[in-house]
Amino acid sequence: MDAHSYLDGLVRRGETPGLQYTLVEADRPLVTWAGGLADLRSRTPMTPATTMMAYSMTKTITAVAVLRLVDEGRVGLDDALERYVPVPYSRDVTVRRLLNHTAGLPNPIPLRWVHLSTEQDFDERGALATVLERHARLASTPGRRFRYSNLGYWLLGSLVEAASGRPYTSFVVDEILAPLGLASTDLGFAIPDAARHASGYLEKYSLLNLVKRLVMDQAYIDRYDGAWLRLHAHYVNGPAFGGLVGTAAAFGRFLQDHLAPRSAILTAKMRAWLLGPQTTSAGTPIPMTLGWHLATRSPTPYCFKEGGGGGFHSMMRVYPTRGLASVMIANATGFDVRRALDHVDATAPS
Repeated sequence: MDAHSYLDGLVRRGETPGLQYTLVEADRPLVTWAGGLADLRSRTPMTPATTMMAYSMTKTITAVAVLRLVDEGRVGLDDALERYVPVPYSRDVTVRRLLNHTAGLPNPIPLRWVHLSTEQDFDERGALATVLERHARLASTPGRRFRYSNLGYWLLGSLVEAASGRPYTSFVVDEILAPLGLASTDLGFAIPDAARHASGYLEKYSLLNLVKRLVMDQAYIDRYDGAWLRLHAHYVNGPAFGGLVGTAAAFGRFLQDHLAPRSAILTAKMRAWLLGPQTTSAGTPIPMTLGWHLATRSPTPYCFKEGGGGGFHSMMRVYPTRGLASVMIANATGFDVRRALDHVDATAPS
């Protein structure tokens, strides 16, 4: 079964209201597909230009921002975070350990770390200060083990601001997205046009829907459209850990830069660091680079970053040995994006 037929089937069987998929080589897109519905109530079709929440796929771009500052000598990879940002943690919490998730920071459920897209003058610094006050103790000894943390990447956004003297979002847009030819209407930190932004959905018969009132604020919950619970448009409180809004095709352009002979945004040394495996302080390998997760058990090695939250689920991958990269974004929290990418990427030419 070819990629288009498989993807059509996912939408037809109701596994997600809508879906986007992009497969690229260094110099061209091989597949750009969109299907299903961006909004069930209005019956608006999902198109390649429909924007969706990327959530944690943002972290890899945050890592690129940090490495840009390392390359420019404005940040030391093994510097303590407290050199740049006031935090309640020890000097052993370093930039490198935040990037590869060995800093030992806690990882409280971030579903409440959101605010409605209509909220004016949201205070990010105040929100982060509240989270740090509530989670001032480390969850494990820095450097000892891999422990995923959204909070760690939120703090890396503060590091980017402190070291660059610019807002994190401005630095990313100007120094990473613009050199790749990406407009804010395709990839940015705000919904560019409500008319072409997809609605996010929870499956009616899902565990998250069952416990939603325990982990989500009532303000974000809309009403059911058939078997799907619609969520109101929102932003995450910390752009650096999950704030990007865009299309699969736009993320595909970011991935093409990983495959190109020469990167437009990273020196060869920094790109090698971004893609190279990491270890604990004791030398034990971990399934991470300085910004990507590693699929260590796959017969074909690849780097990946998954994103999921209130209403959307996504994943992007880079297959260095195949010279390919892919992105998939669905407007359904519980959609099995990993299984879908496993299948459709396997049909791509080697």
